[in-house]
Amino acid sequence: MSQIFTNPAPAYFPQSGWLSRGKAPPNARTAREELALLVGVGVTWYTWLEQGRDITVSAPVLESLARVLQLNEDEKVHLYILAREQIPVTPFPATPTVTPALQLILETMGVHPAYVLCPRWDVIAWNQAAARVYADFGALAERERNLIWLFFTDRRQRELFVNWEAEAQHALASFRISTQRFIGEAWLTQLTSELEEASPEFRAWWPRYALQGCKPCPRQLEHPRVGSLFLETTTFQLAAYPGLQMIVDTPVPGTDTAARLAALAEAGSKPQHLAAV
Repeated sequence: MSQIFTNPAPAYFPQSGWLSRGKAPPNARTAREELALLVGVGVTWYTWLEQGRDITVSAPVLESLARVLQLNEDEKVHLYILAREQIPVTPFPATPTVTPALQLILETMGVHPAYVLCPRWDVIAWNQAAARVYADFGALAERERNLIWLFFTDRRQRELFVNWEAEAQHALASFRISTQRFIGEAWLTQLTSELEEASPEFRAWWPRYALQGCKPCPRQLEHPRVGSLFLETTTFQLAAYPGLQMIVDTPVPGTDTAARLAALAEAGSKPQHLAAV
């Protein structure tokens, strides 16, 4: 929890006192005293909270913290999870089962890219459209078939996404909030450690503790075969398959993306542009 209070993001600074007037705090103690006053708790207790000590935090205090620190809804949920551990972790199988029915749903999306992620963000199912647009997932080693790993380690992702940096930061924020229940688990620690070694961007951005749930957002791709694609990405939580989420891309209205996706399908292009490095 201490990372929330040491995050340097301006949004975490309360709108009162010297913090809102753009003045540098006289010292850390003064900042802590003012924050404790705004939250309505003692300085010692607030210091323990910053240090991540095992203390009990009431709901009213959590609400006050969220208000003073100006947390958004995703960050507020994350704060509650860290402080109260109210949401239990549901175990999931190492290799989630993809049923024929689920695969059929993906294929019925036609020329629209669609794929399924497990809680680890492994891509466990996809349709041909996703393979044509993003990656020949079937040709990738199982270790590499992880969406956040691909974002940060495959150089061709940088070539595919017109605004790769913004896309990668959005993906990272979504990854953090969707895996927050698994903090401390071996697989998550190993994955993030390996990413910190493999990617300087991941190493720089991961400590920032940005949080953002998966929300519809447009993205622009520059596909090596059909050119510019403008896609709207929507994430669905699959109630019948606990822990799995399906991502579907649809053309942005007013663009010729639908025609380009159809042309890509008709050409029967073999998905090679993002094959394993």
